[in-house]
Amino acid sequence: MGTNWAPDLASTGKSKYKALADNIRNAVAEGLLPSGEKLPPVRELAYQLSVTPGTVARAYSILTEEGVLQAGVGRGTFVAEIQARTDPAHAWPQMLNLRSPQLPDVGQSQLLRDALRETADTVVSEDLLSYPSRAMDLPLRRALRRWMADLPIGTFTAEDMVLTHGAQSAISLVMQTVLRGRDPVVAVENLTYPGFRRAAELCRARVVGIDCDDEGPRVDHLEQMVRDHGVQLFCTSSEVSNPTVRFTTDRRRREIAAMAQRLGLHVLDDDCYALGTHRAESYHSLVPEFGWYVSSLSKTLTPALRIGYVVAPRDRVKDLVRTTAFSHFGMSRPLTELALNFMSDPRLLSVAARGRARINELVRMTVNHLGRYDVTWNEDVPFLWLQLPKGWRGPIFVRAAEEQNVILKGAEEFTLRDARTPHAVRIAVNGLVDPACYEAGIVRLRNLLDNPREEITV
Repeated sequence: MGTNWAPDLASTGKSKYKALADNIRNAVAEGLLPSGEKLPPVRELAYQLSVTPGTVARAYSILTEEGVLQAGVGRGTFVAEIQARTDPAHAWPQMLNLRSPQLPDVGQSQLLRDALRETADTVVSEDLLSYPSRAMDLPLRRALRRWMADLPIGTFTAEDMVLTHGAQSAISLVMQTVLRGRDPVVAVENLTYPGFRRAAELCRARVVGIDCDDEGPRVDHLEQMVRDHGVQLFCTSSEVSNPTVRFTTDRRRREIAAMAQRLGLHVLDDDCYALGTHRAESYHSLVPEFGWYVSSLSKTLTPALRIGYVVAPRDRVKDLVRTTAFSHFGMSRPLTELALNFMSDPRLLSVAARGRARINELVRMTVNHLGRYDVTWNEDVPFLWLQLPKGWRGPIFVRAAEEQNVILKGAEEFTLRDARTPHAVRIAVNGLVDPACYEAGIVRLRNLLDNPREEITV
């Protein structure tokens, strides 16, 4: 740097990264670090100050989110221009990740800390030295059953539930339980959550795609695939389709359920993303002999616990329990006790409500900026589906957004290899960043949509 500024971290009494952030912030305010001044690389400044690179990186990250600093990929970190420090549209982090939904922290972290302390004080030594058992996690299954009391899943008890390490693990375990033969086949929608395909690959299963219309998966196409390819399991998300936000109508669900009952087709219903009131019954309710309900705490409370669960058909619970035991013996007692203490906290309902309200606000903010385009959304779903306007191709738009430091998922990540890929992107809500930073990223996406590059216009 071409200045005489040198940070002093010795006598502040704060964490070193906070002290460094304060030093830089004050130096900018006093003019010692003028607009456009390039700061030293992370490792260089860390060496000068005898701190870890992580300390410097964390301070830079805080100030970038505040808009005090700006960072460009491959260019370094600079003091932001005065306008950028006062205009929220420019106050955004180095890279805004909108690939996967990120929940805002509205109190969950404090609940988890309190639950950790309670768990440490209450778990007995005997349980810390024992293999897990299904009896050990029964209290947590009962707590989750109460949490699910208002969901239209049909009749079930905690005994019909099996705990898993997240919903993705649940999907794999259901496939391992259901699929049979040398060449098992799984059906998914042509545009759907890629985790279904990945789980099928782990099970050495073929995947076939199902066409959809305005009401959901086409029942005639699904039945044809069952008859022609011997499909044993259909994986879907009837309440919130990922990535399109579409839901399957009640009439279509009943048609698929009737066909599944007639042909003996198992249906896995992944219900991770719905934050609000459900609009129709799950397949576990409509076809209880073949309906598997899968969900988790990851998209509503926290992904850190990795708590997923399956509500299985009653006569297949033992089969799923056996699959789980063969896979990993079950959930560890400290983990289930931690989750139980977390779920039993009387503050949990208000925390969940605040989280939902924050997601609602961010979704509405996104629609306010992008509503002139073909965007599908629901305020209770933490992502939006954007059909790109004429002149933009999906992969090119994703690359252009990344050049603006906004990371998205293109439609090709959700499409089967032999299916037609629409020119569209999924925009996931990120509640972990400052709302001004999030809005700045959405504004940059809007500017891209408003101004397609000449070389890609048609």
